[in-house]
Amino acid sequence: MSNSTINFYDLPQSFSISDIIVIATYFLLNLAVGIWSSCRVSRNTLSGYFLAGRDMAWWPIGASLFASSEGSGLFIGLAGTGAAGGIAVTGFEWNATYVLLALAWVFVPVYISSGIVTMPEYLGRRFGGERIRTYMAVLSLLLSVFTKISTDLYSGALFVQVCLGWNLYLSTVLMLVVTALYTIAGGLAAVIYTDTLQTFVMIIGAIILTITAFNKIGGYGNLERVYSMAVPSKIIPNSTCHLPREDAMHLFRNAVTGDLPWPGMTLGLTILATWYWCSDQVIVQRSLSAKNMSHVKGASILAAYLKMLPFIFIILPGMISRALYPDSVGCVDPEECVRVCGAEVGCSNIAFPKLVIELMPSGLRGLMIAVMMAALMSSLTSIFNSSSTLFTMDIWKKHRPRASERELLLVGRIVTVILVVVSVVWIPILQSANSGQLYVYIQSVTSYLAPPVTAVFTLAVFWKRTNEQGAFWGLMVGLVVGVCRMVLEFAFPPPRCGVVDSAPAVLRGVHYLHFAILLCGLTAIVVTIVSLLTPPPSHEQLCNLTWWTITEEPQREIPLQKVSSVSHRSSQSSEPTRRVTCGHGAGLCISAARRSEETPAPRVLSVRESVFWSRFCCVNALLLVSVNIFLYAYFA
Repeated sequence: MSNSTINFYDLPQSFSISDIIVIATYFLLNLAVGIWSSCRVSRNTLSGYFLAGRDMAWWPIGASLFASSEGSGLFIGLAGTGAAGGIAVTGFEWNATYVLLALAWVFVPVYISSGIVTMPEYLGRRFGGERIRTYMAVLSLLLSVFTKISTDLYSGALFVQVCLGWNLYLSTVLMLVVTALYTIAGGLAAVIYTDTLQTFVMIIGAIILTITAFNKIGGYGNLERVYSMAVPSKIIPNSTCHLPREDAMHLFRNAVTGDLPWPGMTLGLTILATWYWCSDQVIVQRSLSAKNMSHVKGASILAAYLKMLPFIFIILPGMISRALYPDSVGCVDPEECVRVCGAEVGCSNIAFPKLVIELMPSGLRGLMIAVMMAALMSSLTSIFNSSSTLFTMDIWKKHRPRASERELLLVGRIVTVILVVVSVVWIPILQSANSGQLYVYIQSVTSYLAPPVTAVFTLAVFWKRTNEQGAFWGLMVGLVVGVCRMVLEFAFPPPRCGVVDSAPAVLRGVHYLHFAILLCGLTAIVVTIVSLLTPPPSHEQLCNLTWWTITEEPQREIPLQKVSSVSHRSSQSSEPTRRVTCGHGAGLCISAARRSEETPAPRVLSVRESVFWSRFCCVNALLLVSVNIFLYAYFA
């Protein structure tokens, strides 16, 4: 079983011609689906390019929600964290169930009734003023480049480099080019349909790998035993970090000493998940493209069921990988680790690619490479499309309020190209960063920047008294505190095995998930106090913009600019706004101004749905929650 003599990068010669054929076929199929879906939807209107014509069914949206969240960073990160610490990381996936239901039942109805396209735009309408909207747009773009695009690119390229023996940059650039081509050409419809194809391939490939891996160790019953014996041959004297965790098969860990403590994995994780699923452009944009509310709910339920699968086909295979190859996946000696994977801190990140190379027969190995490329491309297309939407609607449109539709579409496509260039330039910086801590970095950076956003969105939707000053100062205080903690975290990275930790006690004493709870609470307190000390929001800032005021006015006015931009509904607004009067939920609009020929009115979604489908979705949601609670209880 010991294979410490094999250098991980010397393996690619086992790659056969059939693998190459599978990968080539897969890429051609992907491009074909992208081109087909682009032809189905009108890409030359903003609603068509950015919201897929608001005509998507529940199943491609559900698959796309799942695929967007399962980037290659998650494949490598979840399997690696599973290899290092057992099944507790499953909480990151299963927690999504509750937040996805909140998205469909609570947040999307508010977003639809307010008639928005981007998340900063919602805050702009809810609070008036431009500063919150601009801050949110810039923060979202930064988070995209530094936590999502770069980590996904790095982990995807690492996988391809390891399996194919290609140069890291060559593999990255190739994937980026194919991805950017169909994102730029096709808009959101191309992204959603190709996501559906990729979800299908990801699940099939991972199931085959999981079955092969379980056969290798003699079934699920043996997993705990073989994992507990996975100790590398080279260890560091007088330390215990080479030993697998005793609580590896427990979902809930000690609140103080656990690597993923249970209060953080329940409450802290819910705060991060609410940011990701309910206020992040990548996810909400998909839900807003649905035909109607029943399709929104169906998509969330499907995505939540799919999120239960990574436990079986990513996390458990990660643990098996450590059990089968303890000297490489479980290495602790810095010299040994550098030889195996090029990182001093440990090689748990290679758990998934290692299994693929060692266990998959030829042809299927090609399929798994295709799966990893699919995971990478799916999350990248999502981020590229959503980031270009953000820039176009929230930054460009503000400086050029009279921009034509053609100009806005062109800007969206140019921004995608710029993001590609920035991402490629960022790779060497990421490569020299602490690659052993990739997954922890993604989660911890999110914990420092996302909780204030969660607090502001939740209060904006549920508390009518929240106003612009409160929200703005809450975000600023949250940002300062979060950045201070992030700087400390980068200044004192976790020490490698056997090295004394020099970090201040407050840094190691407060787990990053516990910090998320404190930061969200602090932001909420600041928002509340400042809001109560300043004038309340106007009626226009509440109508159809909070959970309590969705159906307040049967005859409501919907701004129908070429792109919905912030309408202050105040005298200062210089933007011309065409108005239509809409019977609530009626879908029959009588235009108050003659529509220009080049800009057809965007389809306005109704928050009403048929009684039968509404009840059908509710029953399914209850069933989903029951399954989730059973799984939590069984593995706790």
